Amino acid sequence: MLMRGGTSKGAYFLAEDMPGDPAERDDLLLRIMGSPDPSQIDGLGGAHPLTSKVAIVSRSTEPGIDVDYLFLQVAVEEPVVADAQTCGNLLAGIGPFAIERGLVAASGDESTVRIRLLNTGDVATATFSTPGGLPDYDGDTAIDGVPGTAGRITLELTGGDKPLLPTGRPADDIDGHRVTLIDNGMPVALLRADEFGVSGDESPAELEERADLHEALERVRLEAGRLMGLGDVAAQTVPKMFLLSPPRGAGAISTRAFIPARVHTSIGVLMAASVAAGIRIPDAVGSDLAVLADPDVTDIEHPSGTFSATVGVTRDADGTWRAASTSIRTARKIFDGRVFPRPRR
Repeated sequence: MLMRGGTSKGAYFLAEDMPGDPAERDDLLLRIMGSPDPSQIDGLGGAHPLTSKVAIVSRSTEPGIDVDYLFLQVAVEEPVVADAQTCGNLLAGIGPFAIERGLVAASGDESTVRIRLLNTGDVATATFSTPGGLPDYDGDTAIDGVPGTAGRITLELTGGDKPLLPTGRPADDIDGHRVTLIDNGMPVALLRADEFGVSGDESPAELEERADLHEALERVRLEAGRLMGLGDVAAQTVPKMFLLSPPRGAGAISTRAFIPARVHTSIGVLMAASVAAGIRIPDAVGSDLAVLADPDVTDIEHPSGTFSATVGVTRDADGTWRAASTSIRTARKIFDGRVFPRPRR
C-alpha cells in the first residue's frame, strides 16, 4: 500500500510478504523503489529521501502492543537500505494501515493502536477516526508541508528508560562547535546556524548548493554518531543535523535540517520532538535562542511553515533528562495493489 504519512510518502508492507533474510529483503526493496538512480525512474521512489521510504508492519507478540513497525530508508542514488533510524511521519500511517490489513480491529468511531517502533524501542499510541470500522482519511486538519486537509491522527510517543541526552551532557564540543546530542525518538545534533554562515532563512536548495557546509556538518555528524553510541554512521542517515537560529515569525525556534545530505523541506515528527525537548534543557544549544511562550507546546519553524510539538521534559533525581511527546499528523491511502520489482539490479 502506498501511503502519505505526515510530510513523507512510502510503501507499506506486511512483514509476512517480505523475505525473512535482511539482505534479500533489502535487495528486493531497492528493486521496488528504483534505487540506485537519481530519478528512481524504474520504481516507486519519488527521487527524494522523503519519498523513498518503507514501513514493514506485523502483529506484535509484546504484551500491551498491537503492531510492530520497522522503518527502512531506501537511499536514492546509492544501493543502501538503512535501519538505524525510525520515521515519525510514516508512523502516522501505521495505525490506519494495520486496520486496513486486518491486523487490528477498529474499536468504534475512534480507534487507538499501540505501536512498537522496532528501530528504536520506543512505543507510540495512534488515535484516529474509524467510522464504519475503517480509517477515515478525510477531515479538517491541516499540516504545513501538505496541501489541503485530512483526518486528524494523534501520536503519543514515550522513550521508556532511554535517556534523552545520550552523553549525559547538555552540550559537547565537536570539531570546534558546541553541539547538543539528543534523542527523543530521533537522534539529532543541534548546532547554531550562525557558526556555519547560515542566517536561517535560506531555502533547502540554497543550502544544498554549499559543499563546504555539507563537509563541515558531516565532520560533526560522524563524531556525533560515535558519541551517541551509534558507531560508524558514515553509511547511515542518523543523526540528523539541525542548524538553529532565532525565530523569524511567532514560533519558538527556526530550523534547517540536514537528513544528512539533503535538506528537509519541512521537518520530521520525531525530529521536531527532539528539537523541542532540546531547547527546553538549560545550557543546551538553542536554549538561549528559543522564545518559549507556552510551557508545553513548541512551535518549530521550518522551510514550509511551522510544526507544533507538544513535549514534556523532566529531570530525574539523578539528573537524567527524559521527555514524552504528542504530535498531530495526517495520513492518506494513495494506492493499494501489487508492485512489480525490477527483475535484477
